[in-house]
Amino acid sequence: MPGAEEGSHMGAADFRVGGRIFATLASQSQGYGNLMLTPEQQAEFVAEQPDIFVPIAGGWGRMGATHIRLAAANEDVLEGALRAAWKVRVEKNARTGSKKRTAQVSGGLKSKRRGKR
Repeated sequence: MPGAEEGSHMGAADFRVGGRIFATLASQSQGYGNLMLTPEQQAEFVAEQPDIFVPIAGGWGRMGATHIRLAAANEDVLEGALRAAWKVRVEKNARTGSKKRTAQVSGGLKSKRRGKR
């Protein structure tokens, strides 16, 4: 997965692309990994393999955050799920990155015109 890096968030391993998290091991002590999917992907994964995929409780889960039961997932399932979460993050980064760059450029120009920086 191009650009993927391992990091740490609140003491747990995480996996990022473009500096943004797409998977974590924050629930590893309970036997889960966490994936940042879309709500639609989450519904598909859970419907197809409810013994492996479980929505995370609360608001994060409603936004697509999903547990993967590490002991139940074989390598192919784990790799496919990680790849899906990575792709979601790459696509979100592409959408939000262009908006941020535009805002930074125009904000920077306005500040310079006013003599502020």
